[in-house]
Amino acid sequence: MDLVGPNLQLTVSSLSFSMLSESKPWMDKLQALKNVASKRSSSSRIFKAIADPPTTSLQRLKGLTTGGLPTFVDVGNSFGAPAIVEDNFINQLVQNGKKVVMMGDDTWTQLFPHHFERSYPYPSFNVKDLHTVDNGCIDHLFPSLYEEDWDVLIAHFLGVDHAGHIFGVDSTPMIEKLEQYNNIIERVIEVLENQSGPGSLHENTMLVVMGDHGQTLNGDHGGGSAEEVETAIFAMSFKKPLSSVPPEFETYSCQLDLDGKNVCISSMQQLDFAVTMSALLGIPFPYGSIGHINPELYALGAGGWNLDASQKLSELDIWMQDYANVLCINSWQVKRYVDAYSASSAVGFSHDDLSRIASVYAQAENHWLHSTKKLLLDRHNGSDTLVPVLKRQIDAYFNFLATVAELARSKWTEFDLNMMGSGIGIMLISLIFQVFAILRGNTQHGVTLSSFGDSWIIIPSTFTFFLVGIRACSFLSNSYILEEGKVANFLLSTSGIVALRQSLIKEKLLIESFGFLLLSTFCRFSIEVGLSKQAATSAFMKDNTSWILNIGSDLPVWDYAAEVVPMLVLILLALWLYKATSGSFFYWPWNYVILGTILSYMLIIAHWVTDSNRFGVALVPESIGRNYIPRIVYAIALGQLLLLAFGQLFKDNCLDCKTSVVAKTMAMLSAWSSTVILLSGKQGPMIAFASIVGGYCIMRLSNIEGGKDGPHRSFSVMQWSLFATCLFFCSGHWCAFDGLRYGAAFIGFEDFMLVRQAILLAIDTFGFSIILPVFGLPFLVATKYQPNLGKHFLFTQLSQIYTTYGLITAIMTTFTILCVTIQRRHLMVWGLFAPKFVFDVFYLILTDVLICLASIYYFGQGGDDPQLKSSSC
Repeated sequence: MDLVGPNLQLTVSSLSFSMLSESKPWMDKLQALKNVASKRSSSSRIFKAIADPPTTSLQRLKGLTTGGLPTFVDVGNSFGAPAIVEDNFINQLVQNGKKVVMMGDDTWTQLFPHHFERSYPYPSFNVKDLHTVDNGCIDHLFPSLYEEDWDVLIAHFLGVDHAGHIFGVDSTPMIEKLEQYNNIIERVIEVLENQSGPGSLHENTMLVVMGDHGQTLNGDHGGGSAEEVETAIFAMSFKKPLSSVPPEFETYSCQLDLDGKNVCISSMQQLDFAVTMSALLGIPFPYGSIGHINPELYALGAGGWNLDASQKLSELDIWMQDYANVLCINSWQVKRYVDAYSASSAVGFSHDDLSRIASVYAQAENHWLHSTKKLLLDRHNGSDTLVPVLKRQIDAYFNFLATVAELARSKWTEFDLNMMGSGIGIMLISLIFQVFAILRGNTQHGVTLSSFGDSWIIIPSTFTFFLVGIRACSFLSNSYILEEGKVANFLLSTSGIVALRQSLIKEKLLIESFGFLLLSTFCRFSIEVGLSKQAATSAFMKDNTSWILNIGSDLPVWDYAAEVVPMLVLILLALWLYKATSGSFFYWPWNYVILGTILSYMLIIAHWVTDSNRFGVALVPESIGRNYIPRIVYAIALGQLLLLAFGQLFKDNCLDCKTSVVAKTMAMLSAWSSTVILLSGKQGPMIAFASIVGGYCIMRLSNIEGGKDGPHRSFSVMQWSLFATCLFFCSGHWCAFDGLRYGAAFIGFEDFMLVRQAILLAIDTFGFSIILPVFGLPFLVATKYQPNLGKHFLFTQLSQIYTTYGLITAIMTTFTILCVTIQRRHLMVWGLFAPKFVFDVFYLILTDVLICLASIYYFGQGGDDPQLKSSSC
């Protein structure tokens, strides 16, 4: 069976499938699809297509073309996709003489570099660019519809995907993009219908409009939530099908939409797309495909079949014959692949699984050989005899293919348990070494639990290990990983209550204790609602606004407040830094670094004013404000870091150790802060202010005993670590690839450069949670320093602080690795555990690198003379 004629596929990244009971501005914008499906129900159909996570574009394109299950490891190639080496739908088209034309997302040309008759690729990673790829598709799509030099045409639009990443779903650019797509689809259908008559160019053309993945309400994707894995496929044949699908194979369900119209939606797995389209186009199935031919989509191509007039069967019976035949080939191909995979794999399917697969396949084959095949060869059989047998045969193949898909999803990936065990062992050994290093450092200074008689010293030390253990064990549960931000905030608040208890006992630092608890409450609200674009597009902010907002809901003052407040907070930070420069200890190069940061803050405000349409003030041309001001801020920050590194070559003997460490810490934090705040957007100043307040409270509460040292130092480090984790979630991030704010990587730049954008994205993601906390840790030591102790003691304590902080991070990562090992067959392994693993490993590596750099920076001028008791450096 061949579908003679071309096939047109319009792919739209992040085309979500939604059937909500509540009307949203972005819903029902693709009216063209719904209208055609309603008017021409026999030749067109809408499917809810279920994708397998991860839902990044590369993995979905691989899944759509190979019919296999791409794993999470492939996410690492998302920004530089290598060519697909396994057999796939595109390769089979080319091998069988079909001509393929592609336009749009350049990922296609990376995956299939030598497969297209013609290609018009456009760069896909500049998420700020909503139009270049789409306009390129439009320019080449419509002229190509009048040409005869292709059998399959692929047009991959990206505007919806990029609009979601930058502006969210509930945004004007998203609505405009959907309306634009609706117009394009209407024009395409009109052109194809005008040329679909007998003997015309598009007589046997099938139009497929689909999304490769969905979107969350924030416009992101990558995980395994329903919004991300559910997308839509619209298929339309321009030649009336011969028959409808038998009711037994229908999957559609009908319900009233928001306009009161009856809409019927079928369902299918994206896994089935490659093999179904291969069957429609009459080419071999991809070798590694494990999907099954979808009966409803397959039936739409029945109009292109050449029927045997000698057969005295109805069109429906003939369809069932053909479908049973093609399912037979489909099942044989899957069985062949499973056997080859298991024979060549050291792990693969278990013996019991293979026995189960073989048994189910044998039942289907026996039924075919002893019943179905004989009936098909005998042309005198009527429908009453043939149809029941065909239905049982199709059910048997369905059962086999469903069994393979189920087992593949649960056990597809090969896990090397020896390597995983070795990794856990190495992490445990490193933890033991870090613990011994901390104990040895304490022993050298005579710091033991027995040297402290106050229970406040012993209880927080024990309590520290207890909280760290609770947080580590929470990573073994998928529910607690999903709520990691709330868990960290709960533990942070618990530690604050312990500190408050001691403040009440000692009757001091009550303001700091209450302030810290108030700050943890602020963090809890920020984690729940979000301070990023997540909050701006969330239903919570729209449906649960406070009574204060309701009072002035009609006043524009609240919109202006959202613009002005971040600027005022940034000015407050600048004034605070300016006051710090007046201190006598801020000599070269630290004073120049502080002044550079103040200048950067003013430039950021100018950038925001230029980028806003509410002020009506043009301080600088818009192009300069959007692109060149951020670049100037980056250049200043880079110059500050180089100046601080160059300043390490000089030694200032006028400052004591404590003053020098404080000055160097403030200079380093201010050098990083401008870039971190700029990339974080309008939420940046508030998060920066919260981090200063939180760090100050932890620093002050660490001195509640007034002692110079003690095991309770680990309590402060634990609070510092928990607070850093809370800042990660407060800034609108989470441990999933849909939690990355790709738009931050393009602040100041329009074009894509992998290394540059990766650095900016990493700074935005981990600026408040790793970079600033690691370089700010010396404050915990400086507050306890006494001049008579000497610089050796100060630097030893600083090394202990860093070792403890690294130990806590390593413990968390170890438990994440242990979780992935234990839960490797869990349903959410790729949607939840694997992303968490990737983030935590990167978190650990970045933390260790920054600790090494911070050690070089802070210890560079410190001697190692334990007998030195002088206060000079």
